[in-house]
Amino acid sequence: MDPILPILLGLVALVAVVAAALLGFRANSRSAALTAEMMRLGEQMRAKESEAEARLKGLAEAQTTGQHALADRLTLQERVLMRALEERLTEVSQRVGLGLEKSTKETLETMAKLQERLATIDQAQANLVQLSTQVVGLQDILANKQARGAFGEIQLENLVSQVLPPAAYRFQAQLSNGKRADCLLDLPLPPGPIAIDAKFPLEGYHAIRAATDDAGRQTAARVFRQSVLTHIKDIASRYILPGETAESALMFLPSEAVYAELHAGFPDVLEESYRSRVFIVSPTTLWATLNTVRAILKDVRMREQAGLIQKEVRTLLEDVSRLDGRAANLERHFDQAREDLRQLRISTTKIASRGEKIEDVRLEDEIASPSPGPEAEVPRVKAGGAP
Repeated sequence: MDPILPILLGLVALVAVVAAALLGFRANSRSAALTAEMMRLGEQMRAKESEAEARLKGLAEAQTTGQHALADRLTLQERVLMRALEERLTEVSQRVGLGLEKSTKETLETMAKLQERLATIDQAQANLVQLSTQVVGLQDILANKQARGAFGEIQLENLVSQVLPPAAYRFQAQLSNGKRADCLLDLPLPPGPIAIDAKFPLEGYHAIRAATDDAGRQTAARVFRQSVLTHIKDIASRYILPGETAESALMFLPSEAVYAELHAGFPDVLEESYRSRVFIVSPTTLWATLNTVRAILKDVRMREQAGLIQKEVRTLLEDVSRLDGRAANLERHFDQAREDLRQLRISTTKIASRGEKIEDVRLEDEIASPSPGPEAEVPRVKAGGAP
């Protein structure tokens, strides 16, 4: 169907609508004239429609004829274009396939890496859960004073046993006054055995950290100071015994934070500890102190070994001196034997000389009185082979 026909029908409908609208707004007196005019317009439109249909029919026939000719001309081009289009589609399909394969491989690799990372994250999360459980357990331990003391003693034992040889320390060593030190370092005199006692004044430290105003902070600091001073006094009276232990002792604080707080805000407590000969150490400073003790023990051991070596060298010198005397005696014996051999040689030489003289005398006697017949005895030959 030709596209112009619907346009014409639409115009007709539009005109009808306009006419209806005009009829609605016009007065009744003009309705007849408008109706006649509309009829005339309708006839004109029908005539034009017939004319348009005729033209459209002619155009359709011409178009059909042109389309056949155009189809014949475009067939070859369409085939070429279709072939090129097919080749292009094949190439695009191959590229899309390769791209999809590559994307799939990269996606699989990414997913594998993602799974590994998720496994690592799960492991880290499990470690965090375990660590949080341990932290909660540690908090429970530190909340109990007896458990906190045991924790300090265990940490002290681990540090000492890692640095010093077993013969250099004793745990829970009992002194002559009946008191037991957490650890006793067996050092030679001077300085002598050094006692180490573990203390953990954690309540006062937490109170200082939790204080929100100056008054609360001062109260907490007073409690903390009094607690540390009490520990210092107890250690000085229990573990410093003249003639039995060294003139000083060590108070071990298992927390570096408590140790830092003490040195940062309580210099008077430190001065009191110095006067009482009770030195406060943390895990780090105790490690350094124990290494110093190990060096002292090593030096003492070397001195002992040097004494043994000197003793052995003196004994060796005595043995060498004794050997030298015996060698001199042997040399004298050899000299005497050499002299005896020389004298023996002289004697044998004299004996040989005398024997030769005797032979000469006998030979002279035989020559002076020869035998009467041919069977006379052949004269003896001297020892040297001469007749």
